[in-house]
Amino acid sequence: MDYKPKAVAGLLAATCVFSIIALILSVVDVKVVFLPPSIKYGLVFDAGSTHTALYIYRWPADKENGTGIVSQVEACTVSGPGISSYADNATGAGASLKPCLDKAMEIIPVEQQRETPTYLGATAGMRLLREQNSTKAEQVFAEVSKAIAEYPVDFRGAQVLTGNEEGSFGWITVNYLLETLVKFSFAEKWEHPRDTEVLGALDLGGASTQITFQPGVPIEDKNTSVFFRLYGTNYSLYTHSYLCYGQTQALKMLLAALHQGSLPAQQISHPCYPKGYRENITTADLYDSPCVHAPGTASRAQTLTVTGTGDPAACSAAIQRLFNFSCGANTTCGFNGVYQPPVRGQFFAFAGFYHTFHFLNLTSQQSLNHVNSTVQTFCKKNWSELVETFPQKTEYLHKYCSMAIYSLTLLLDGYKFNEHTWSSIHFSQQVSPLWGSGSGQAAVAASLPWPKDVLRSSIPGVPSTRNVSSSHGCYPAVLAVLHSFLPAPKPLTPACFSLTLA
Repeated sequence: MDYKPKAVAGLLAATCVFSIIALILSVVDVKVVFLPPSIKYGLVFDAGSTHTALYIYRWPADKENGTGIVSQVEACTVSGPGISSYADNATGAGASLKPCLDKAMEIIPVEQQRETPTYLGATAGMRLLREQNSTKAEQVFAEVSKAIAEYPVDFRGAQVLTGNEEGSFGWITVNYLLETLVKFSFAEKWEHPRDTEVLGALDLGGASTQITFQPGVPIEDKNTSVFFRLYGTNYSLYTHSYLCYGQTQALKMLLAALHQGSLPAQQISHPCYPKGYRENITTADLYDSPCVHAPGTASRAQTLTVTGTGDPAACSAAIQRLFNFSCGANTTCGFNGVYQPPVRGQFFAFAGFYHTFHFLNLTSQQSLNHVNSTVQTFCKKNWSELVETFPQKTEYLHKYCSMAIYSLTLLLDGYKFNEHTWSSIHFSQQVSPLWGSGSGQAAVAASLPWPKDVLRSSIPGVPSTRNVSSSHGCYPAVLAVLHSFLPAPKPLTPACFSLTLA
């Protein structure tokens, strides 16, 4: 039978071909024949006012221009305070980032490190330092940039977000992640969701607070107006950022006001601290911020004794005095004479708002009466009761009453929510896009514990699912990842910001 010679000839031909391939592989540099990496990585430093975190992301390389998955590989909390705290030790700011960068280098394959885009975004803490001492702010940025540049990554710069950028980008992030801007339909098309209202964003950081929403009336003050064109839809938004009214700085202003009204000056009675609590602080620590103006007679070396009195009514009155609720020439305003149209629609409240009310178990759409009652009851407990009830929370336990009353004052008297609009505020750290029957409203869930929960979204042209840790100040990190995929926006001005995604 003649098939045997043919089979032998075929085997000999195949052997010859494979021998040639083997010969080529033996003499060609293996780097030439390796396929491109199937996974890409990105690094984002979120430099908040109180701490810095490094987020490590990865996504399928072959889906970069289509739809894929970006997942958070690791989140590394940088030891020490935020980078703005290194004003007098700029080299320390850069050095503080290195342990997290070392960790990132252990995770990212060596051959991909030089192609890994790396960003650092800073918010109100650095805005305050730049206002206080621009030279020191530049030195801090120079040192953190120098430290990152020592690593084999594609460092694309460090920048400070303006207040309007912080508020506006927070709004974009919330609505991207809630799929109120665009979603993938059952017909496998990217579509603008019909009958869907975008949510407003309420952010309470350490050094500033932001409110951003789509009002139902024309915006009278163009300095508080921003315009976006996203996926073929126009959005005209109100946004404003109040520097110094973040939680940390506001409570520092409160303590300074109590100190300046105390007799004798070395003894401070604090109505927001629980009865039985006592601590010593120095005037140098109290007056170390441009948000707090030291009296001319204050000695920086002086030690002050702060004693809690547990009086929620006096606490509320003292916090109210931090604000000016007069609107002046504006027909409607937020506070300190800043124009603000009436709040409208649903709002997503995160960061400090969420952490405070989550601690008090008040993030489940309870009524305003219930929230007020719970806060009042908590604020009347003495220190020994609180320590017995919350033995693992002693570091910030004495501040929760002041944080809760401050948050309520800011939301009700500052941003002008009331008993009718209170239910429109969703306190949450996890965003879950659940579409109500017929209403198209995004429901906000907070079922997973901090910081393990995730934010998810589907976005055309960028990864369809984003697993992002929702720690305090998370959205600058999310935005930096978004910006690594989206077209570069036009420069932001106080009056108009345009980002066009067709």
